[in-house]
Amino acid sequence: MKNKNDRKASPWKSIKVGLASLLVMVILAYGFQITKINLEELRSKQRQESLIRVARALAKPDFFEYDQVEEVINAPLFVPCLTDGSLPAMPNQTASNPYLVITPACANPGDTIQVEGFNFASKASGPLRFVPGNDPNNVVTLGRVNVETDSTGYFIASMILPDRQSTDMQYIRASLRRNIGLPHLTQTAHDTWDKIIETVFLALLATVFGTILAIPLSFLAARNLMKPVKSPLISISLSALGWPIGIALGFLIVREVGDISNAIGSNIWINLASVVVSPMLIWLGMRWAIPPEEINPPHLPIRLARLGVLLLGVLVGFYGFFQLASLTKIVGMNLRGALGSFGFLGNFLFQVGNIVALLTPVLGGLVAGGALGSFLGRIGQQGSEKLSAKGLKTINLFLTSIAGATILTLLGLLINWLYQIGNPLYTLWGPMAVGGLLGILLAIFSEAKEALPIGMVIYFITRTILNALRSVEALIMAIVFVIAVGIGPFAGVLALGLHTIVSLAKLYSEQVESIMSGPLEAVQATGANRLQTIVYAVIPQIIPPYISYTMYRWDINVRMSTIIGFVGGGGIGFLLQQNINLLNYRGASAQMVAIAVVVASMDYISSVLREKTI
Repeated sequence: MKNKNDRKASPWKSIKVGLASLLVMVILAYGFQITKINLEELRSKQRQESLIRVARALAKPDFFEYDQVEEVINAPLFVPCLTDGSLPAMPNQTASNPYLVITPACANPGDTIQVEGFNFASKASGPLRFVPGNDPNNVVTLGRVNVETDSTGYFIASMILPDRQSTDMQYIRASLRRNIGLPHLTQTAHDTWDKIIETVFLALLATVFGTILAIPLSFLAARNLMKPVKSPLISISLSALGWPIGIALGFLIVREVGDISNAIGSNIWINLASVVVSPMLIWLGMRWAIPPEEINPPHLPIRLARLGVLLLGVLVGFYGFFQLASLTKIVGMNLRGALGSFGFLGNFLFQVGNIVALLTPVLGGLVAGGALGSFLGRIGQQGSEKLSAKGLKTINLFLTSIAGATILTLLGLLINWLYQIGNPLYTLWGPMAVGGLLGILLAIFSEAKEALPIGMVIYFITRTILNALRSVEALIMAIVFVIAVGIGPFAGVLALGLHTIVSLAKLYSEQVESIMSGPLEAVQATGANRLQTIVYAVIPQIIPPYISYTMYRWDINVRMSTIIGFVGGGGIGFLLQQNINLLNYRGASAQMVAIAVVVASMDYISSVLREKTI
């Protein structure tokens, strides 16, 4: 009996399967056409010979070599034969001295002769060449046939004579070399060692600098941390105005402090005294300006005086940074020559001083921007709580329009700097008007005291920037930094460091988003602020994966540094590219072996460290 569950095969289903298979075949066929797949090239005898030659060279990395001695023997012949039938005199044939026998002793151009060698060293190898002219020591040679002697010092080879006719005697020269002594490292091996060490430390510095900057960015790019961040519009507007004003003022003021520090001079004793005294003055000022407890609140003049002392203490601190930079540069310069082989320690101190001097104004701008933005944001928060909705609406219209105009004006100036448009209507007045209008519309269509999700705005901006930079390959970054700082490993450090920042920030932020919410809620229930929540609830959960990602990134940077070396970014890639361009495949093989050994070693070391620390 026929089962009711049995269904008749649908012809439409078979047609769909057939059409899908046909579509797949068409796509693959078009892919073959686009990618120009042609196995006929692989069957070419010339390509097969070249492939075999390269494969054999790659299988013999140029790590070791022997000292060699060379035996050079010349044998005479006539090209063509003389009309009188005379032949060149045969060389002395003894049981100890090497000699050549040419058969025939004269021939026409294009003829093949046979060359035999006797009494050479065993297992010696080298070229046979034709020496035109009547001088057996002529440096000009033609043709080349490689020969190798057997255990008795004998070889035999055939050679085609070139078209160099002369009535004078000409020569065939055998230059055979043999190894002596023990093997030793080649120059390629020494160069490879130097460059692979450079590669490892290039990747290390890029990973360290990238990790330091990626950690704070990862918190801004974490959705679960930024989503609860909400503020009223007045607080957002004041903070948006405070940040650029504070950055500009802080940068200019701290740079002036740097000029004052430079005017004082680079004297090691003045620098040392400044570095010692500055923290003491800051500590005394902080103790007076921020007393442990007060029974009665201070009057306004006292509060203003304390604020002034705090600001003065900050300036003294930046002055101490500049003096510290001068001190480290002086000490570094003195140690570079005094430490001899360890002079790199002095160079390290000197460069650290340069870095501190360069970054101190930037740090001052960020500190001032953060302080002013936070201060104005708190004022806005208090105003939102105390003012009426109607009055707050009016203030929002004014402040938000100014904040919007300021933000888009700065963006327009940046676009003008990049593209050199030169028309203020498009880069200044237009963005200012559009920003002001957008601010007014935002103030109109939002509630006066409504808490807006500013955290998500920061999250999306940070994510967009990270995604945009991560889409740019480190190779392209290296080209830009080579233009900025010149060819060398420093450009590679900058390129890999920037790529490390954006890559690790994404990985770190995703790890922050996957943490357990229980510890966050427990810490927040105690009344902890955002910083305390991150320190006590977030960081303990993310330390193990952060360590794992950082070690893995170092491994990635080692492999990527071999690529950026192709564009002058330092590391072993530069040496590898040179050998490939010069068709020195044995040297290139040595570099590839070194890269493989380092990557495998780092993989093993990182796995051991992860096992012990995670």
